[in-house]
Amino acid sequence: MDTAIVLFTRDLRIHDNPALDLACRSARHVVPLFVVHDGLGFAVPNRLRYLHDSLADLRRSLRARGGDLVVRHGEPVAETLTLAREVRADGIVLARDVSRYAHRRLARLERACRDERIALRAVDSATVVPPGAVTPAAGDHFRVFTPYWRAWERHPRRDAAATPERVTLPAGVRAGALPAAPESTAELPAGGETAARRRMVAWLRGGLAEYADRHDDLAADGTSRLSADLHFGCLSPLELATRAARAGGAGGEAYVRQLCWRDFHAQVADAFEDLPRRDYRPRPRDWRDDPDALAAWREGQTGLPIVDAGMRQLAAEGFLHNRARLLVASFLAKDLGVHWTAGAAHFFDLLTDGDIANNAGNWQWVAGTGNDTRPNRRFNPVRQAYRFDPDGSYVRRYVPELAGVPGRRVHEPWTLPRHPAGYPLPVVEPPVAR
Repeated sequence: MDTAIVLFTRDLRIHDNPALDLACRSARHVVPLFVVHDGLGFAVPNRLRYLHDSLADLRRSLRARGGDLVVRHGEPVAETLTLAREVRADGIVLARDVSRYAHRRLARLERACRDERIALRAVDSATVVPPGAVTPAAGDHFRVFTPYWRAWERHPRRDAAATPERVTLPAGVRAGALPAAPESTAELPAGGETAARRRMVAWLRGGLAEYADRHDDLAADGTSRLSADLHFGCLSPLELATRAARAGGAGGEAYVRQLCWRDFHAQVADAFEDLPRRDYRPRPRDWRDDPDALAAWREGQTGLPIVDAGMRQLAAEGFLHNRARLLVASFLAKDLGVHWTAGAAHFFDLLTDGDIANNAGNWQWVAGTGNDTRPNRRFNPVRQAYRFDPDGSYVRRYVPELAGVPGRRVHEPWTLPRHPAGYPLPVVEPPVAR
């Protein structure tokens, strides 16, 4: 093959990138391409800022190998085919994804490539185990996590893809400008593979061993914070899982299990495209339309300190601790009775790691409409606060109105003789009283 295009999507890396490796092994010239789909609804400021960093870093890595990142703006299939005609490409390679948008993009690209007589290859790299690679005896995907986990553990892994030493562009290809980096009010980490790999190494050396004991400790912030790096494909989930498993111990096993949860939601979303907008398991429930309660939840003004701390962390950092995600989601869906899609939409507006499958899958799990085997499960926010923020450090970090309330009393400000000025009373009856 003379010329191949690598269409980057959510695999913005050169290490263990099967699409890039296949193109470099198969073709004399390789055109790395990213198409900025302007106006796409889920492109929000926090993720756009991270995307800009990631594309800039990918361009530097490709230039260091003699190539470049070609950037185009418009509809991805149309722009890819236009470039293919310009460079007379023989083939196009891209990574599969699981959303409805990704499915339709691939289907359109397959039709266009047939018409143009261009070879198309779609490879798997967004998950450790590809969606559909393991299935139950009866059915197209696993609906319960534990049997999926057992099958996932036994499934053989692909070999890591080679990192190309050289990328050779055809002559005369215009690189194009990167998308502008938008302003964001959140404190975001630097995006891109270089920064992501530094974070990964630091995490594996310094945080993984204690992960099993600390990952629910809200104040300790003992999670990897690699979720955005995984979402944008700046890290290979296969490499991360392999290295964590190799480290061993309770921390390694617990962390690999979380990566399996990520794959689990991906295989559900791959089979059920409506996961972000429709109940996976519809259940009789009277949802409330309560704009005031929803607004209080969004703004971190519910009067439940642990909930407000979580919502304010989300707004300040574009990130939310996993335990806090469960608590604030349960409070909205189970205590306030607001439909989970309203909460999922707010998360998706702010999360730098906003992933369609994980966001919707976790929200449905909490709401009782998804893959939880206990659909009536609910989290008492005060009890959870006592357990996972025992001295109140997490709450005081994000709710300054309560900075002067000592110890665990910060979790029940409504019981104080003098309610803290500027902090609201609970929007629902205090859970501790139920």
